[in-house]
Amino acid sequence: MKRVARPITAKYLQNAAAFYLERYPSSAEGLRRVLNRRVAKAKMLDAPIMDNVQQAIEVVVAKFVDAGVIDDKAFAQTKARSLHRRGTSSRLTRQKLKMAGVGGDALDDAMEGLDIELDVTPAQREQRAAAALARRRRLGPYRAADDRKDHRLRDLAAMARAGFAYDVAKKVIDAKDPDSLDEA
Repeated sequence: MKRVARPITAKYLQNAAAFYLERYPSSAEGLRRVLNRRVAKAKMLDAPIMDNVQQAIEVVVAKFVDAGVIDDKAFAQTKARSLHRRGTSSRLTRQKLKMAGVGGDALDDAMEGLDIELDVTPAQREQRAAAALARRRRLGPYRAADDRKDHRLRDLAAMARAGFAYDVAKKVIDAKDPDSLDEA
């Protein structure tokens, strides 16, 4: 049975945006992309699409921004905090925020806000994130003592792929034990 697409109207866009935002946090650009994907899917299925659909999308996004449902700065701050806890490097965090549609000022504010929230310098934040990744992936000092030497290069490569600079990765991987990472 062939699926029939619903016509794209202003009300449909409003409902689709509300449904999406109930389930996922989003930036304004992220919501714009979701709505544009819905329109593209409807075009592929030859569904009727209203005139000025791009203008309607902008109106819907603006409504949610004005209502405070979408706040790019808060979204960026929350996402940066979450990524940091998981052990994501600053470089990769910036990249993921850009992909989520967060602009330059909100991106910089989120990274600065993270430093203020954690009461650290950017270098210390990077080291903490590297230690979190090592703990989560059981690299370096979190690996069994017998295996550490044999897996050192592999662990350094994993840290490099995660976006950490060599000096940060080396410091974490070559740490004596997990307790010595907490002191830094």
